[in-house]
This record gives sequence, C-alpha cells and structure tokens, in this order.
Amino acid sequence: MDIEALSRRFGVNAERRKENGFPVFYSSVAGKRVLVLTDENTAAFSREATDGLRGAGCTVKEYTYPEREPVADEKTVARAMKEGTDCDYLLAVGSGTLNDVAKCAGFRLGKPSGVFATAPSMDGYASGVTPLIENGFKITRPAQTASDVLMDADVLRNAPRIMIGAGVGDILAKHCCLTDWRISSYLTGEKYGKEAAGLMYEALHACEACLPELIAGDGVGADRLMDALLVSGYAMVIAGNSRPASGAEHHMSHFLEMDFLRRGKPIPLHGVKVGLGTMVSLYLYHTLKDRPDFEKKELVIKEAEKLPSSERVKEALSAFGCPVRFSDLDVSADTVRRMLFEAYKIRDRFTILTLYCTRGFMDKAADEIMEIFY
Repeated sequence: MDIEALSRRFGVNAERRKENGFPVFYSSVAGKRVLVLTDENTAAFSREATDGLRGAGCTVKEYTYPEREPVADEKTVARAMKEGTDCDYLLAVGSGTLNDVAKCAGFRLGKPSGVFATAPSMDGYASGVTPLIENGFKITRPAQTASDVLMDADVLRNAPRIMIGAGVGDILAKHCCLTDWRISSYLTGEKYGKEAAGLMYEALHACEACLPELIAGDGVGADRLMDALLVSGYAMVIAGNSRPASGAEHHMSHFLEMDFLRRGKPIPLHGVKVGLGTMVSLYLYHTLKDRPDFEKKELVIKEAEKLPSSERVKEALSAFGCPVRFSDLDVSADTVRRMLFEAYKIRDRFTILTLYCTRGFMDKAADEIMEIFY
C-alpha cells in the first residue's frame, strides 16, 4: 500500500522524516506564523518541529498545556483558538488529544492544521471529525482533516509500549466494527460501503502481518501500524462517518470514558479500552451460535466465523503490556455490567451489542463476560 499516494488523494501530506527533515511540509508553510501545541508529555519532542520551521523562515509561537494529559473539551479547544488567532497554521505535537484539538480549533478558525505524531496510538490522525467531551458526554463534532501528518520512525518506534499497544488495539477493533456494519446491512438494511470497508480490511491485514516485527520493536512494524491508523481516517472520509472504524467496541470504550470523567479519574488510553471492548465483541460473535434463533441468524454466524478469537487479541495486547481484563482498570464490576446493557445506546448504530440487548441475549451473556473479562 502506497500510503503517500493514498494520502495525496485525500489532500494530506503524510510525510516521513528524511535527513533534511520534512521538506514538503517546510515548503508549504515557509514564511508563515505557526502555532505549535504541546502538553507536558510532548513538549520534549517539539524542538525537531520548531527548528525546521524556523529554518523555513517561519515565525513560531509555542503553547504548552499545563497538564500532562489535557482533555479534548471545549475549554481546551478554546485555548488553542485564542493562541492561534494571530497564526496562519496550527501544528500539534502529540497524538490523540492534541491532534483532535488542533483539527477542531483550526476548523473553527478557518486555518489549516497538522500534527507531528509522537505515538502510533490511535486512528484519528487523518479523520475529519473530532470527539469532544461536552457536559460529561463524548460528542463527535465537525473538524477538518489534518493537512500534514509528520512521522519520525525513531520517535514512533520508541513510543511507550502501551501506547503502541493502544494503536494495535484500535486497529484490531476493525475486525469487529466492520462486521457490525456488515450484519447491520443484513438485519436493518443499512448500506454497506464496500470501498471504505475494503480499504480498511487491506490496512488491517497488513498491520496484522507485521505484528511480530512490531512486538520486537522494529521500525518497519511501527511504520505499518501508522499506515493502518492513517487509512482508518481515510476510510471514514470515504464513508462519510465513522462506521469503518467504530462499532460496539468503541461504544463500550466511550461508556467507560464517561464514567472516568464523572469520577474525575485519569482516563486510560482510548485503544486500551477499545482493545478490551474488542475482546468482548469477539466473544459475543463467537458464542452467537449458542443463542436463540433470530431472523437471518445464519448470515450473521457466517460473518462471525471469519473473525479471530478474543484470545488471539488478548495475546497481541498482552505483548505490549496492555490491560486485558476490565478489573485491571480503575472501574467497578457494576459499571462494566451496566456497560454491557447500556453502551449500545451511545450511538444510533446497529452493532453486536444492539443485537444482544434488543433480543434479550445479554441477560445470560453478561454473566459469562463478567467471569471471563472482569
């Protein structure tokens, strides 16, 4: 997969660092005023970006959020907008939250934005939307696709292992969300986007093929993971929504995230929570044959038979030190049980959770899941 050619199709400069840095990016912002956004964790990586910008004749304005882990909410976006009012371009140095904030702030200011990626930890780099926390709820808001995604192989390869594992969790989740989309086409008549799904499957399989290298810390593995994360954003652009990248496993993650926010607790990495949700979804799919009959059950079972086992995902995530039981997170058993019955309501989207909860299968399945995954 030629990620640079694919990125150009979507108007994104996905540029890997060369000896002279990021020449395509530097030429596009030469002489402009650029806001560089960091937090306490990512400020250490900003020099590579700022030195290159100054070398291109840019005026660089730096703003570091005072938190180690800022939350992507309206207050955080407002700060970026205030700092970026007198700038021509917003560059985030980080991964999930800072990338989302820069995309949203840039969109609202009518200015382009980009990201210097510090970890292959999530799939929102190239998506055209931003999930924001509003009044304790996670709401997807319009944003813009990043104009530039800058990647340094050494930085990505040496990211904290659990952040790489979070990226793996976000990609392995595509097995489930794409299947959710497929079964919805059978059971509700929802249109299934073959192009978006096909592109996502190609990236998913390429990433799975390089898992041994990724686990071993090889730079090629980190590159392929980053490719898959970028493709996920492009697949969402093609589909016009997050269907190719988000299903029941993401709804479970969002449910837990809101619980952490309500309690004022640090939120575990998105891909970590999604990985746990993926294991639950896979279990639900593979045990569906033992549940009562329903219309078109045979078609859904046929899709379930194509999926990997939850144990296989557990082994992959364990290799990166990711939690593989909900009890490894600061979350109660009662919350996880409520998640199983309520998370499907977070989005108006048919998934394996919707199937179980609306057909009455979850009453029995919840006890099984709690025993295995909590």
